[in-house]
Formats: sequence, structure tokens, C-alpha cells
Amino acid sequence: MNYLEIIGTLVGLVYLWLEYRASIHLWIAGMVMPAIYLFVYYDAGLYADVGINVYYLLAAVYGWWRWRYGRRASQQLPITRMPLRRYLPLTGVFAASFFAIAWLLIDFTDSTVPWLDSFTTALSIVGMWMLAQKYLEQWVVWIAVDVVCCGLYFYKELPFTATLYGLYAVIALFGYYKWKRLMI
Repeated sequence: MNYLEIIGTLVGLVYLWLEYRASIHLWIAGMVMPAIYLFVYYDAGLYADVGINVYYLLAAVYGWWRWRYGRRASQQLPITRMPLRRYLPLTGVFAASFFAIAWLLIDFTDSTVPWLDSFTTALSIVGMWMLAQKYLEQWVVWIAVDVVCCGLYFYKELPFTATLYGLYAVIALFGYYKWKRLMI
């Protein structure tokens, strides 16, 4: 039994609960969880997931700052819809990240799942940036990531993490509707 995976799963549940509530404190759990999962994913040979967790650590610091100071000092950043002008650049970031990560995994690692690992990692890069901007549509991105990750982690014999991501997918659906109600 991998105790780090279980601890990471528990922190992940706290993270999800805080994200669902649109609480700025999600970013604290967002710093702890990826630090734990760096070791879990490395041990499982999910190298792109190791890399994305470094990104998650940095993005959590940025997200906390953005949510706290993204507006005037007296106001927190509101939940909004993503402007149409953001879709094309984010699609480009996803595509470039996806193919670059896949190439790295195929040519330089022993990854047995380079395409799926690349897909979830590239989409997570976009999703985390959208979350930091407090865009409602970030939930749709996370649903896609979570569903694919659930299957991938069961395949890689990480049952606690796979279950966590299955739960993430369900909660992300509810989170979308909750954030929609919270929008100004």
C-alpha cells in the first residue's frame, strides 16, 4: 500500500471541496498535493504527471496571488465566463504542449502511456490557468482531465488516485453549476 498516494488523495479531497466552494484556501492544498504526487507519479512512471505537478506548485502560488490581488485590494477576483478571444490561444497552448510532451515522453523516457499522459498534462496546463483566472469553463476542462485520468490511474495501478479522479469528475460537474450560481 502506498501511503503517500493515500495522503495525496486525502489532500486532494480537501482541495476539491475548497475549489467547489470557490475558497481562496484551495491554493494551500494546491501546494501540498502536488508536492506529494511528485513522488507518487515518478514511482508509477507517469513522467508528464511529475512535470505537471511542478507546474501545479507554481500555479498554486500564482493562483493564490491572482485570486487575492487580481482586483482592487478590497475585492476578490469574481467568477466570470471566459472571453471568446481566449479560446484560440488556449487551444494553441494545449496543442503545442500536447505534442511537445508526447515527443519528450516517447523519445526520452520509458513511459508506457505517452499519449494519454501528454493529453491530461497539456489539458491540465490550460485548466489550471483558467482556474487561476476564475473562469467558469475551467470546470469543463477538469471534467475531461478527470475522466481520462481516472482510467489512466486504474491502468497504472494507482487505485486511490483513480478513485479520487473519478470523484473529481463527478464533483466537477456539480462545481460547474455551483460556480454558475455564484457568478456576479
